[in-house]
Amino acid sequence: MQPTAPPAPTRVQTEAAPAIEVRDLRRSYGDFEAVRGISFEVQPGEVFALLGVNGAGKTSALEVLEGLAPAGGGSVRVLGADPVRDRARVRPRLGVLLQFSGLPGDLTVAETLRTWAGTLTDPRPVDEALAQVQLTGRADVRVRSLSGGERRRLDLALALLGRPDVVVLDEPTTGLDPESRRQVWRLVHDLVAGGAAVVLTTHHLEEAEELADRVAVLRDGQIVLAGTQEEIAETQPATIRFTLDQDAPEPPRPAGVQVVAERPRMEWHTRALQPVLAELLAWAAEHRVVLRALDARAASLEQAFLAVAAGAETP
Repeated sequence: MQPTAPPAPTRVQTEAAPAIEVRDLRRSYGDFEAVRGISFEVQPGEVFALLGVNGAGKTSALEVLEGLAPAGGGSVRVLGADPVRDRARVRPRLGVLLQFSGLPGDLTVAETLRTWAGTLTDPRPVDEALAQVQLTGRADVRVRSLSGGERRRLDLALALLGRPDVVVLDEPTTGLDPESRRQVWRLVHDLVAGGAAVVLTTHHLEEAEELADRVAVLRDGQIVLAGTQEEIAETQPATIRFTLDQDAPEPPRPAGVQVVAERPRMEWHTRALQPVLAELLAWAAEHRVVLRALDARAASLEQAFLAVAAGAETP
């Protein structure tokens, strides 16, 4: 069994204005519209996950939030300001972790942090930044000699060096081993406990489940599902699987059940998991039938994500 992350600190509750406001955002590359009118808000002390397969429009949207590209339509506000036009106001309070950083390989880890700290108004001490991402013992190592996971942790240290109020994390744990990934999760929990707003993209759905308060799933540049993890999971049916012996009678099909696979290994889909399962178990007890390899589980964020990726219609 893999180790689990420690319990998340208590989230900050706030009545402040949204840290991020996106309204009908559009962005095009020539005739191709990569982002087609998406809207969402992120509150202080909240993690918002933007999910989607490659090419769904996640990075194109984040680059507008980060002030790296203008919106082609709609509006984006970070801490009440336009991240492109008001970059001087937004940048000191914004931490950004890009998918690829392109750091100079000749500098050491500590030199890289000190150089970036010189551009910031109130950077955290370099020793603290190193300890935060468990790179203290690598301070004098040149960047080109770091492993992929160590370089990713250095990227994160740079993103958090300025004590940002808004943090954008684009695939933050790419290349990290399981323990390093959980260390990043602890850092994100600490950030939001301190009141920061975090926007996250990830291909690790376990990561979104661990971190996100709310989720939006993109397909072809549009948000097709949005809400809490529970709300998104409820768009999909629950699943019951079991195996019947050859001489076992045929179980009655409860109302609303969709039979996905026939015996001997049966699979049912239902939006009423508890009553359907209770009816099945009562039938099995009455007829002395053993339901071998019985597995019943509610729908999940992963199931909803895969349905969207496959192009399934959403409710």
